[in-house]
Amino acid sequence: MQNELEKLARKTNETEFYINIPKGYKPGKTKFIVVTGSVISGVGKGTFTSCLGALLALRHGFRVSPVKFDGYLNYDAGTLNPYRHGEVFVLDDGTECDLDLGTYEKKKKKNLSKDNYLTAGKIFKNIIDKERKGKYLGRDVQFIPHVTGEIKGFLRNLALKSRADIVLVEVGGTVGDIENSYFLEAMRELAYEEGKKNVCFINVVYILEPESLGEQKSKAAQLGLRTLMGLGIQPDIVVCRSENPINENIKEKISIHSNIPVSRVIDARNADNIHEIPVILKDIGVDRIVLDVLDLKARRENTEFRKWERLVERIRKSRKEIAIGITGKYTTVHDSYISILKALEHTAPYLLAKAKISWIETPDIKSPEDAEKSLHGLDGIIVPGGFGSRGSEGKILCIKYARENNMPFLGLCFGFQMAVLEFARNVCGLKDANSTEIEPKTKEPVICILPEQEEIEGLGGTMRLGGLDLVVRENTLAHRLYGKTKIRERFRHRWNVNTKYIDLLEKNGLVFSGYAPEKRIMQILEIPGHKFFLATQFHPEFTSKPLNPSPVFRGFLEACLK
Repeated sequence: MQNELEKLARKTNETEFYINIPKGYKPGKTKFIVVTGSVISGVGKGTFTSCLGALLALRHGFRVSPVKFDGYLNYDAGTLNPYRHGEVFVLDDGTECDLDLGTYEKKKKKNLSKDNYLTAGKIFKNIIDKERKGKYLGRDVQFIPHVTGEIKGFLRNLALKSRADIVLVEVGGTVGDIENSYFLEAMRELAYEEGKKNVCFINVVYILEPESLGEQKSKAAQLGLRTLMGLGIQPDIVVCRSENPINENIKEKISIHSNIPVSRVIDARNADNIHEIPVILKDIGVDRIVLDVLDLKARRENTEFRKWERLVERIRKSRKEIAIGITGKYTTVHDSYISILKALEHTAPYLLAKAKISWIETPDIKSPEDAEKSLHGLDGIIVPGGFGSRGSEGKILCIKYARENNMPFLGLCFGFQMAVLEFARNVCGLKDANSTEIEPKTKEPVICILPEQEEIEGLGGTMRLGGLDLVVRENTLAHRLYGKTKIRERFRHRWNVNTKYIDLLEKNGLVFSGYAPEKRIMQILEIPGHKFFLATQFHPEFTSKPLNPSPVFRGFLEACLK
């Protein structure tokens, strides 16, 4: 098959094929797992995919490189509203992407990059750019073979660059959607070209259990599987998501309608905690089934997976509750703050505790009394990132309450800027202190746009983005947390502290304990003597991982426990 593919790739413009084989790529060296979803969106493909990847990487030591395909025509997720699509996750290279990439990365040692993220917009832009440069040598550019060929080329490039043993592909959306139909066709072609033992198809379905009937129904799952098979894709494994354990007769029906043994119909009922899922998948033997499909030999169990199992044990033993308030303006869509939630969730067990979240809608907070009422009984508050004026004054009132009442406070990105404004107004006496994002003509622009952002007109991918180095001052809380003077964290912002006000703020007691190494950009602030008052211009939640929690979140939760 390898020689045949290489021959076709060399004469691709003389045939009906368009086969994109990167130089040095060897078919069969990398295996592919393709995860699709049926019945409903939000069925849990991302969670399952990341947990399977963690199991294969941590338990067996395989190099697993995940990739997420999103069918929207946006080039990336940077301009998407959190209400519509949840959190925008940022990779170290500055890629703004789907929150599922964050789920993948938290279960990996290595950082992901733009090569792990593909959208319809990215595909079509690349194709049009190539067409304008004459790369298709006069051929009429079509969905088959060109669009599907570019998709396969993207995956093979990822395999080559990452030196992956396994490329794990999550197809966004639901089987039957128009926007992912050509991507599924590309996956069918991939299996045709790579050989059946090199591609494993997993379909995640949802088993309905209507309360009025009191029993499980698989008809919707059956129809979803038939749709997938009608596209020429035969699933190797079917994962059944449900509220309760799957009945044996449901498994048998799924088996009959998908042409797979009952042993490959996986019961994936709801788990108490997402971190338990890799252990559950191991106990069921999902990794062994996948390795059998791909004709891969199981490797000796890696010590990394034992660390994961110990974390799960900590979660099970955690009894102490820490009441945390998250003061935001997208609180009706919890996925808007998913990385913060996950950071709290995987950090608290190291203290044998668990975080109990209270959602505080800051646009509703109009007075100090509202803030006091909303924050009463909490052990600490987090003021997260965001854009725009809505809810900003409510956030400032919450920060004021936390500062004056010695309540542990953690500000993130926009929360950092609001903490500066609160301090400028109520400690430095600058009653008109504001941000030019909120009030462009403010008399006291304590927060202003970054100089390099002033001439930028477009919105997509133009912020100060990705991983950047920081200097941390010695003898500060930040230094005690990190234990070093040089760190790297991830950013996503346009505004910062106006350099004209830094000296005044510090003179009145605010300490900027972290800053950019070459520019006067303040990136961590704290107030000495407070139980825990710290804010970061960066997003520590993006780099916090279950086996390596962020020092910022750990320090915050420790203060809340005290």
